[in-house]
Parts: sequence; structure tokens; C-alpha cells
Amino acid sequence: MLSEQSLPVVRATLPAVGAAIEDIAALFYRKLFAERPELLRDLFNRGNQAEGTQQKALAGSVASFARLLVEQEEIRPDTLLARIAHKHASLGITPEQYELVHRHLFSAIADTLGEAVTPEVAAAWDEVYWLMAGALIAQETRLREQAGGPAWRPLRIVARTEETPDVASLTLRRTDGHPAGTFRPGQYVSVRVELPDAAHQIRQYSLSSAPTGGDWRITVKRIVGHGTAPAGEVSTHLWEKAAVGDELDVSAPFGDLDLAQGTGPLLLASAGIGITPMLSVLDHLKETSSARPVLALHADRRPADHAHRVQQRDLVAALPEARLHLWYENPDATDDEQPRPGDRQPGTAPRTATGRMDLTALDLPEDLTAYLCGPLPFMRTTRAALLARGIPADRVHYEVFGPDLGLDAH
Repeated sequence: MLSEQSLPVVRATLPAVGAAIEDIAALFYRKLFAERPELLRDLFNRGNQAEGTQQKALAGSVASFARLLVEQEEIRPDTLLARIAHKHASLGITPEQYELVHRHLFSAIADTLGEAVTPEVAAAWDEVYWLMAGALIAQETRLREQAGGPAWRPLRIVARTEETPDVASLTLRRTDGHPAGTFRPGQYVSVRVELPDAAHQIRQYSLSSAPTGGDWRITVKRIVGHGTAPAGEVSTHLWEKAAVGDELDVSAPFGDLDLAQGTGPLLLASAGIGITPMLSVLDHLKETSSARPVLALHADRRPADHAHRVQQRDLVAALPEARLHLWYENPDATDDEQPRPGDRQPGTAPRTATGRMDLTALDLPEDLTAYLCGPLPFMRTTRAALLARGIPADRVHYEVFGPDLGLDAH
């Protein structure tokens, strides 16, 4: 909680800081990379920096944290920082780097707001920063201790499967042949690759198989550039170069998309490559012989773009209380959505519709717990639809690929 002297100062200056926070964040990164260019080369996502999404994510997280401190003092902010902490732990962010960030961030604040940053204002916002940084450092330290072992470990690619024209799965195993280790369904790993310009770029990929399999599997979608959005550096590199026998630098598993314990009903809603953590959850439910009611929902442009389409269907079919609903914007002829020998009963084949995902016709239990993954517009729309149907916000969980710009943003 903020001190008594800082609380009114932050409350009074929050509108001004909030209005300028994106300019502050952009200037901060320019200052940071001018002093430490290796951070852009070997740590920060160069694509997100070029698009400006990382700047918006930083600005949004700082503003949201400050707003919470002054508007909802009774809420512990630590839980709201969990997603950031997991991402930082997977990247290998260290406590010492928070000092570097502090110096350049407050230099950017002073340059942007000028004389408005009095010593009193600077002290109050300094307190905001270190409350946020302290909570993150504590969480990240705990996550690293729980993960154990080195920050990066070499894993060998033992299988590669082409899932769609732009998606490939890579199965990973320890170089000594032992199992890669355990993880929780829905978690991801960071993968660090050396690019042709000698930069070491890091990206996160969901583990798309059950935790009990021994090997790890990641599913990589090649990101094609369009307009001002650059092509994916790491995804393209892995798509073009990664082959059986190659070694990759991989982090321990992280991510807070934890499967709720118990027997309550689940909704797993995904779009595009967002299917990957849902596959891990479905595979885990199958391996544990779960009888939980499951609504598996997936949206894609067309069946040919639906990665792991057959596996998703088979996993749902293996669960006694699971149903699969599919939406395709441009459906084409396919036999995979038709009833097949082995379906439990007529009507258990996937229900397929044309267009975008629509929850209005679905029967949603009141005690439902929902998990979302896919493009931000999809998750915002789906989350809003669930809240409108009476599902409490604390039972709607999501995973973001890339900077977290928030599902409440427009």
C-alpha cells in the first residue's frame, strides 16, 4: 500500500501521468537501448518494439498498478502481476535490471512532464515503482526457485510435424535422453535462438501436449509480415531451420494459466494458434481419465488453417463429458467434422458453424471456469460475452502471446 503522504499525490497526478504514459514509455526504451543496445539485441522482442506494442504494455501495466493503489487499496496487487512475473522469469530478468529500468524510466518521466515533476511528485511515483518492482522481484525469485536448475537448458528436437502450411510442431527431449521434466497444463517455455545477425532473440511457446508424456512439444506458427507489422524473426527462423537433431536453448516452464482443481465444468475457448495450451489441458484431462464437463470451442479462418484439428477432435472424443464446437470464417469441404466410427453417440461429432465464435446459443453452467487463448480482439469479445452471461470475472482466465495489452482495453 502507498504511504499516507504519497497516496494523495499519486491520486492527484495520475490523470496527467496516465495521459502521458505512452510517451514516457517510448522515451524510456530509447534511453535504455541507447545505453544498453545489447538488451534490444538479446532480450527484448525486436518485433514488438518496432510495432510499439511493448511500449503500450509497459505503459498500461504501470498506469493500472498505480490506479489500483489509489482506487482499490484493499486489494493486494501481487496477484495482478502474476502474468508479468511469469514472463519475466521465463526471460531471465534479474533484480539488478530493475535498478536500470528505474533510472531510465524516471529520467523519461522528468523529460516528458518537465516542471510538473516536483520532488514531492517524484518521491510519490518512486514509491509506486518500487512497490510494483518489489512485488515482481519477489514473485520472480520464487518462480525461479520453484523451477530449479539453470535458466536455460539445451533440448534436442526429436520430431518435427507439419500441422498446417504455416504451423509446425517440434518435440523436444533432453540431450542425455532423459524426460524433459514436468509442467502444468497450459504453461509455456521460452526458446532462445541465434539469428543471422548474431542477435539472440527469445520467444515464448505453449507446451501443447500432456505433462506426463516425458517429452515436451511446442507448436510454432510462422508469422508473415504485413503492412507495418514485421515478419516473425524467431518463428520464421524455426520454421525454416529447425530440424530433427538440432538443439534449442529452452527455459523452464512458466505461465499462470493453471487448470482449476476439482470436478467443475470447464470452457476452453481458442482461436488460431491459441489452441496450443488448450491441447495440453485436454491431453491432461484424458491422461487423468477426467469426467469433468468440458466445452471445447475453437475458431479459425478455415479447416486447413486449424492446427492440430484432428488431435483436438480425438482428445475431446476421449472425454466422456466433453463437446467440441468449431467456427470457420471460410469453411471448405472436409470429412473431419462428420460422424466417424467410434463416436460415442450421434451428435457427439463436432458442431461446426460458419463465421466467428458465438456463445449466445451455448448452454453455459453457472459454475463454469473459462480459459481463453488467441488474438487479443478474440479474447476481448469472448470475455465480454462470458461476463454478459453471468460468469464472474475471476473465473475467466487467459493467456496472451506477446505483450499483455489488457482485455479491458479498446
